[in-house]
Amino acid sequence: MTEAAPVTALSASECQALLRANQVGRIALAAAGEVDIFPINYVVDAEGRIVFRTAPGTKLAELVIRPSVAFEIDGVIEGELFSVIVKGEAARVEGSTEIAQVERLPLRPWVPTVKEHFIRITPTWVTGRRFTPGPEPEIDPAGSAA
Repeated sequence: MTEAAPVTALSASECQALLRANQVGRIALAAAGEVDIFPINYVVDAEGRIVFRTAPGTKLAELVIRPSVAFEIDGVIEGELFSVIVKGEAARVEGSTEIAQVERLPLRPWVPTVKEHFIRITPTWVTGRRFTPGPEPEIDPAGSAA
């Protein structure tokens, strides 16, 4: 019997399917020499962009200063873990036509707060991995995994 590799790369289509099937992730922003990570709920639009809502505050201010972001989701499906990472450019959705388009997406705040600003992340790089849990391998005396 062949054992599954403990870490395998996900295909681009698997990454997209996982992004579309999930609703919660984390966005990492870097501005003014500091890195911040925020949990967000999101949807993926028809063009494959990640869309989320936010209120005025740190996220919005940092995105204006530096729009390059990283976004990550992870989870467990049938005992296997996964992680998908997206790097891209974030931009505030502006203009009545674009705002009307994103308002039709199934995206609502999960907490009772007003989040009137829509942000779209256009991916420039997407990667993912699947992790198969198991016991830690033993280390042989020479210092390598057995």
